[in-house]
Amino acid sequence: MENWADSAIFYHIYPLGLTGAPANNDFKEPPLQRLDVLLAWLPHIRKLGANALYLGPIFRSTAHGYDTADYWHLDPRLGTDETLKYFVTAAHAAGLRVVLDGVFNHVGRDFWAFRDVLDKGATSQFCSWFAGLDFHGHSPYGDPFTYEAWSGCYDLVKLNLHNPDTRNHLLAAVGSWINDFDIDGLRIDAADVTDLGFLAALAGHAKAIKPDFWLFGEVVHGDYRAWANPATLDSITNYECYKGLWSSLVSHNYFEIAYSLDRQFGPEGIYRGLPLYNFVDNHDQDRVASKLGETHLLAPLYLLLFTMPGRPSIYYGSEWGLRGVRGDGDDRPVRPALDLASAPALGSEPELASLITRLSAIRLASSALLGGDYREAFVAPEQLAFVRQSSDETVAVLINASPDEVEMTVKLPWSGEWEDLLNGPSFHAYDDYLRCLVPAGGGRILRAK
Repeated sequence: MENWADSAIFYHIYPLGLTGAPANNDFKEPPLQRLDVLLAWLPHIRKLGANALYLGPIFRSTAHGYDTADYWHLDPRLGTDETLKYFVTAAHAAGLRVVLDGVFNHVGRDFWAFRDVLDKGATSQFCSWFAGLDFHGHSPYGDPFTYEAWSGCYDLVKLNLHNPDTRNHLLAAVGSWINDFDIDGLRIDAADVTDLGFLAALAGHAKAIKPDFWLFGEVVHGDYRAWANPATLDSITNYECYKGLWSSLVSHNYFEIAYSLDRQFGPEGIYRGLPLYNFVDNHDQDRVASKLGETHLLAPLYLLLFTMPGRPSIYYGSEWGLRGVRGDGDDRPVRPALDLASAPALGSEPELASLITRLSAIRLASSALLGGDYREAFVAPEQLAFVRQSSDETVAVLINASPDEVEMTVKLPWSGEWEDLLNGPSFHAYDDYLRCLVPAGGGRILRAK
């Protein structure tokens, strides 16, 4: 069955950052409808060609959103539940699916059940909700007990997802998100350390309510099929290619990303047919414009992002080459407040958005780019070419990251005319070889006529 995500182009927003919400929640201030700020962004997102919106954590939390205090209600720094209902309705009306962050591995210390443990100690009925809770020691916060934390961060308390009451509470919350807010999917935070049995239960529960509900998980290392399979998640964050996408440009070494693409999607690829979630930056990583340094590299970067197998994602502000580098334990520089009217002028490459718009249109009109096979055709330190082929279309992508125009000779599946969807002209391949000039810091997307 065809799913809306088969043709998804994602736009990723970290709402607490973009809207300028206070860094900490005092749980006393009345709700302020900052989420409404995003309404003005919807036409811009659609103009870029995105048709799916991934929102970072928005439910009640202590600080950054991944330290949940209440799964059932919108964070008051962003508004009320009615604010969220209205926003999702507006996003749908604009032609955007809405995917939220699902944070189920851990909660914050202000989570109501953990507060009960802090108040009542071993007599709390919620002790079994938390992993590794032990009253024979003291936590770094001075609590008369220890507990398992996420990655040593004791402000994030790991949940015991084997406990039926914990599971039922979380699944009921997800059901309310689908039924009350009509969301279309979830990105599972820290999926790599979240119980697989819970993920399977989550998938079954969500898809029973909305069959085309889409689930993708945050996984950095490991075999992605351990998480993405018919029983659990639909997709995984493609961190392997994330690294190669930018570092192959910085090091003038397209062999790096070429190896990953072939390993994942080539004729013997281990993830053939798996729609991985591709990105070049996000709320946890330095802005890619800062990583690259040279702005002429942004065009070949996004050209590859939009033509490689998988589902592309744009992080808010990066469509203009916005820069940002994380500080020591401080993610705020890559999660800034932005005003839509002034944001393009803040980027290092304000015209990049127009290229992304063109790439989106080409991708959405191409069955080969949306779901075709992948085969490497040529690789050099600063040039890469590959072929995407579906049952009814063949596309060849030629990318040149050099600051100079370069002539490339590429072996293609057959001879004949090839139309450049990106730049206009046509080229002829003779004896299955095509020779053409490829623009500096750019490329060609050639479709067989």
